[in-house]
Amino acid sequence: MPDTSTGSTGNTGNAARPSRRAVLAATAGLTAALTVPTAAAHAAGPSPDDRRLRALISGMTLEEKVGQLFVMRVYGHSATAPDQADIDANLKELGVRTAAELVATYRVGGIIYFTWAHNTRDPHQIRDLSNGIQKASLDRPRGLPVLIATDQEHGAVCRVGKPATLFPGAMAVGAGGSRSDARTLGRLSGAELRAMGINQDYSPDADVNVNPANPIIGVRSFGADPDAVAALVAAEVKGYQESRVAATAKHFPGHGDTAVDSHTGFPVITHSRDLWEKLDAVPFRAAIAAGIDSVMTAHIQFPGLDDSGDPATLSPPILSGILRGELGYDGVVITDSLGMEGVRTKYGDDRVPVLALKAGVDQLLNPPSIDVAWHAVLKAVQDGELTESRLDESILRILRLKSRLGLFDQPYADRAGLERTVGSKAHLAAADRIAERTTTLLVNEDRTLPFAVRTERRILVVGADPDSPSGTTGPPTRVLAAALTELGFTATALSTGTSPSAAAVAQAVAAAQDADAIVVATYDVTADSSQRTLVAQLLATGRPLAALAVRNPYDVARFPAVKGCLASYGWTDVEVRAAARVIAGRVSPRGKLPVAVQRADDPTQVLYPIGHGLTY
Repeated sequence: MPDTSTGSTGNTGNAARPSRRAVLAATAGLTAALTVPTAAAHAAGPSPDDRRLRALISGMTLEEKVGQLFVMRVYGHSATAPDQADIDANLKELGVRTAAELVATYRVGGIIYFTWAHNTRDPHQIRDLSNGIQKASLDRPRGLPVLIATDQEHGAVCRVGKPATLFPGAMAVGAGGSRSDARTLGRLSGAELRAMGINQDYSPDADVNVNPANPIIGVRSFGADPDAVAALVAAEVKGYQESRVAATAKHFPGHGDTAVDSHTGFPVITHSRDLWEKLDAVPFRAAIAAGIDSVMTAHIQFPGLDDSGDPATLSPPILSGILRGELGYDGVVITDSLGMEGVRTKYGDDRVPVLALKAGVDQLLNPPSIDVAWHAVLKAVQDGELTESRLDESILRILRLKSRLGLFDQPYADRAGLERTVGSKAHLAAADRIAERTTTLLVNEDRTLPFAVRTERRILVVGADPDSPSGTTGPPTRVLAAALTELGFTATALSTGTSPSAAAVAQAVAAAQDADAIVVATYDVTADSSQRTLVAQLLATGRPLAALAVRNPYDVARFPAVKGCLASYGWTDVEVRAAARVIAGRVSPRGKLPVAVQRADDPTQVLYPIGHGLTY
């Protein structure tokens, strides 16, 4: 097992090890000068306190150095007393019982929170878990603060739910087009994360989504215009910096043009180097110029940048050659999850972490087996495949980041800050205002919209009810009906699902007989989707009908006969409620398409270009 006390297989050159008190004293004041974040303060270059950080590194054992490179999942709501089911899951997957044991055993430098791992029940619990993890690490000999991370992109990917504030997702923000809104989102979301002890967010998504068939990015991207995406990425990064949370631009070198999900397959990007420069590279350059704290790699094959057949995560030409060399980035590089199929296709789980480090990675995210991956890196150093100085380079970047975030001085989250910040009325109101600027009116023939209480009082809300993103009320049809009712309508929700059966369609048509108007929530409609049958039969009732695409806006191309179509780009409560206010005419639609919508019958033809959007 890994050393958990003072093991010394590494060639550290130090006979005496500094105590935790000495470590903290040596780094005291590092963050005081960084209280007011600036682009320079967050730039990826050397810290003025590198000498002190290098002294910390020189006092670490090899085992401790290896551990600093890993960011791991762990089950449970508590660092020391999780539920028995989570203890069992930890023993099975990680070989430890608790988060505290994981930190003590492997000396990991980071932890990632997931909803499914039961890490994010409520804000107070999250804060206690974070503080427990920090204490478990700092109480060890030569203990260091931990980078605690999560995927809080907002919209479709969100790990911390209500009562925390949930903002519109990236493509919705792209439809709003406001840099100020993107910066506000980052600042307020970052403040809430920091109050819960989360100090690294794997956001924003810097991918340029030019492929409507993209199954994994889609609405997680700000859009298809690289310059517009770049501006919003840079703005959101600035917002997170203002709250001292590390932002992460992903997925380098660009995951926006793929029809394969790298969780389950190995995507290939066929862009030329020239196209990459004009398209995918633009937002990453902007993120680096904004002082991005970390960059996440993509498990994609990109022959135009590296013809070896290796994924970008394991590619020296892409990571060391382009990201480090050509783009001049010297901050933290983190892999996407090493449990994803895209990085496991060619190599075994023992080789992947070693090859990632050789390619230029600093943080190894969530390998399937921490024991296999940890020992593989340790052995690679002992055998001479990796040098200890190579590990030191990555650890220095990681410690610089921890220093800039103030974790050496303030590793713990306090209760007062939590209660003052998370889900505050001001934050919730800001999220609503941002959302109101994102809903996009795509079609409005014969002035179908807005619906009026006087003439369309009784509204039937039907359609898709995908699983709601973490922590939202959901399902969207019910949220939409409730919001319309609050606005003076009498709205009834009837879920027909993403693949409505003939019986569900018949039930909806019958319910429509008692309605003055119909709202249909659509979700990723395909050519043979029975959602099209539902809409066609509801149109045949003669009632005014509005279709709301609650995920990808491309749905509008599948409904040429519908006279009122909108896009919300997401199905979280804040996005759906904003769409309700637009449908009711309480807010004029202001969103503009951040992607182009092609014709369904001829994808080579653009039906609605980037920038299209109607108003009242």
